[in-house]
Amino acid sequence: MDLRIIKTDGRYRRYRAEIEKLAAQDPDPESPAGARLELLAKLVEDYERSKFAFSKPDPVDALIFRMEQQGLRQKDIADLLGGKNRASEVLARKRPLTLPMIRALYEKLNIPPALLIREPAAVYQVKQKTSDGGAPKGEHARRLAALGGTQKRLRSIRRRRARAAG
Repeated sequence: MDLRIIKTDGRYRRYRAEIEKLAAQDPDPESPAGARLELLAKLVEDYERSKFAFSKPDPVDALIFRMEQQGLRQKDIADLLGGKNRASEVLARKRPLTLPMIRALYEKLNIPPALLIREPAAVYQVKQKTSDGGAPKGEHARRLAALGGTQKRLRSIRRRRARAAG
């Protein structure tokens, strides 16, 4: 069989089957069968790396995973993160990890720093906009009311909106 770069799932399966057969024979690395096994393994590895790429986890997810693995609770890691409040804020994604926290987590929990240095996944909230590009309907009125705006000013805003819509 002529060896080529793996581009299809069928070729991938054929090469995996051949690797299993050759590995069972345990050929000498210097023999033609050993060289073929090495080349097949490299082709399969490259295909798997491109096809089955995994993204690195979020730093907080990595920390939570390690806590679950070791049976730790929030209070157990509080000292590593600078106290109970800081631990709570980090786990709730309200506070990023600092360099001293990353060092402590690496030294005590053996979490690779490369996983902890990334920014945590942000939670974004999208506000609706009106067709004219302004704030959502009633949003200006709610803001004014929250700031202590008068009823007269609120009625004025509502009348202007009604005229613009009509």
